[in-house]
Amino acid sequence: MKAFRILALAGLAACLSSPALAEGDPAKGEKVFRKCKACHTVGEDAKNKVGPHLNGIIDAEIASVEGFKYSKAFLAKKTEGLVWSEAEIDAYLTKPKKHLPGTKMSFAGLRKEQDRADVIAYLKNFD
Repeated sequence: MKAFRILALAGLAACLSSPALAEGDPAKGEKVFRKCKACHTVGEDAKNKVGPHLNGIIDAEIASVEGFKYSKAFLAKKTEGLVWSEAEIDAYLTKPKKHLPGTKMSFAGLRKEQDRADVIAYLKNFD
């Protein structure tokens, strides 16, 4: 009976813990990022376009790129102190409009978990 309780508690803990993000490949992420290039830039010469440049986005406060005009939805999240953690970026990239209603971003999202992990790994190169 004691062994059953231990197994049950271990199973419950596994269910309640947040899922780990997949390991990303920056080289593959660069290819996936091509979908983002119409609106976003990264790198030494990165500038704001339709969307803000994404240099230093990992663990940055939301709506913090200087010179970019953010939506009211983003500004509201900024007042809440939202930070672009890897988990937050992953959730947002899954379905941007569902995750943050009111966003101006028209991109439908990246359905594949591995694509999101790869893009996040690529973005880490520009911190």
